[in-house]
Amino acid sequence: MGKEIPRSEHPRPDFMRDTFENLNGQWQFAFDDADEGRKAFWYKPGHEFPLVITVPFAYQTKLSGLGPTDEIHPIIWYRRTFTVPAAMAGKRVLLRFGAVDYECAVYVNGQMAGTHTGGYAPFAFDITALLKEGENDLCLRVTDEPDYTLPRGKQYWDKGLMGCWYTPVSGIWQTVYLEAVGEYALKQLHITPDIDRHMFTAEIALDHMPCEALELELKVTFKGKHCRTVRATVSDRCSQIPVDVVVRGALDSVHLWQPGAPALYDVEVTLLKKEEVLDHVRTYFGMRKIENKDGRIYLNHMPIYQRLVLDQGYWPDSLITPPSDEAIRQDIEFTLQFGYNGARKHQKVEDPRYYYWADQLGLLVWGEVPSSYAFTDEMVRRMTDTLTDFIDRDFNHPSIITWVPLNESWGVRQIYTDKRQQELSRTLYHLTKALDGTRLCSGNDGWEQVDTDICALHDYAAEGTVIEKHFEDRAMVEAHSCDLRPCYAQGHTPTGKEAFMVTEYGGIAFANIGAQGEMGGMETWGYHEKVTDEETFFERFQSVTDAIRAIPYCQGYCYTQLTDVMQEINGILTEDRKAKVNVKRFAEANQNPCGR
Repeated sequence: MGKEIPRSEHPRPDFMRDTFENLNGQWQFAFDDADEGRKAFWYKPGHEFPLVITVPFAYQTKLSGLGPTDEIHPIIWYRRTFTVPAAMAGKRVLLRFGAVDYECAVYVNGQMAGTHTGGYAPFAFDITALLKEGENDLCLRVTDEPDYTLPRGKQYWDKGLMGCWYTPVSGIWQTVYLEAVGEYALKQLHITPDIDRHMFTAEIALDHMPCEALELELKVTFKGKHCRTVRATVSDRCSQIPVDVVVRGALDSVHLWQPGAPALYDVEVTLLKKEEVLDHVRTYFGMRKIENKDGRIYLNHMPIYQRLVLDQGYWPDSLITPPSDEAIRQDIEFTLQFGYNGARKHQKVEDPRYYYWADQLGLLVWGEVPSSYAFTDEMVRRMTDTLTDFIDRDFNHPSIITWVPLNESWGVRQIYTDKRQQELSRTLYHLTKALDGTRLCSGNDGWEQVDTDICALHDYAAEGTVIEKHFEDRAMVEAHSCDLRPCYAQGHTPTGKEAFMVTEYGGIAFANIGAQGEMGGMETWGYHEKVTDEETFFERFQSVTDAIRAIPYCQGYCYTQLTDVMQEINGILTEDRKAKVNVKRFAEANQNPCGR
């Protein structure tokens, strides 16, 4: 296939093996609107597909070579050949996918390797028994129905554009690659920091139950200097290994991760069988603690005021797939330059390298589950699966401090009175706590909340005086409503310990910067009247932002939004990442005398 490999970097810096072979690039491709592929044995080697697509970009995108398009093709096929690298000889070979939207069946040399359901989670198959010497055939059948009960996020379920929903993506949209492992392999590696005890706990799961005792070695370093090496014998599939990270005799015996000083520890985990290396994975973590105490949010025992920006992670030529690693880093650098200390990644499980760069550069992140839009039994299962997969994949990223299972009652539109929908919100909240007790959870961000750590309200008032009136009394807000819908669901009484934040506001659009007129048959828009000059923008921005900062019980805010996205042109950057306003002036306006 093609020689150029897009997104050639390792896709998982938090779970890296040295045996890595990238399979991105040009693949054969076909639409199967008549669903004839399986009957006609398209998965058998030798069947040629008529089109060529560039993986990992969805067919709807320009960078795929087939778009841009809003055509809906529920069934699509991929094919390519590959040769197993010589360095993988004698090992088990894993075929790994970063994400495929939504359901797929994978064939190697005409034999089923496995199936997967879920558009945002990584998955892998052991394909060793299906391989042959020389060239191997790899084929995928993918289904992505225009079904609004799927966790879609901002992917529209019909042709064209609608409201704040955009062109969907189908099929492979993250990196495909090979890895090699021994007889046993590491499947999960979660590191839980404990800054109070100056230690962490590594929870390690193997891919299958060992028949004999194995040994795990954990080597911890900080900026290349050795901290600790721990060995433990394991005879079960899952093990928990405590590790002390104190450096004796050092002035700072433990280094804490925080914005402005993102200290990271590197960890190498080696799985051994009588000194034979079966698997070797590199990861990293940060020593940090996030907590809510009586309505205030603390990071490493210090109160923190969050200045977040809403970031939807779309690019004009590649939609939800970042076009390059540099593009990811650039968005985070812009976020910091605009004076924000965090981002709410809206309605998207982001590319893992976004969280990696947030870890490296010191940006706080809220991780939000993409919404479904109809309440059914299937929707409940899909939402819980997506949340579980999200936390499992991104557990080690210190930048992520909050999980958001639901947004603005999407998919649970009757939650105010419907007890089943309230129970889903409550279930998702407690599921996050069961899977991850180290982070906060905003249960239903926006309004109509049930169990939550954060009373998170959205208010797009255009004037600061209106916001001031909306939030002049917290008890009235919680007892009645915010600007649009009730603050809490009927029958739910807040504990009084929730931290309060305005997690969407602003949305100011320019009438003469960025895309204008119609886009995809829909008029471009922002909230309230569009502004025409920088002075008018800053007058409105300063008014609403200062009003939120003046709320005495408020612990932070989230401005809408970082970039324009298609018809929604209320970004402080255009879609192609050009600043609409003076960045330095914006950063100064995004501060106040008390440092918030």
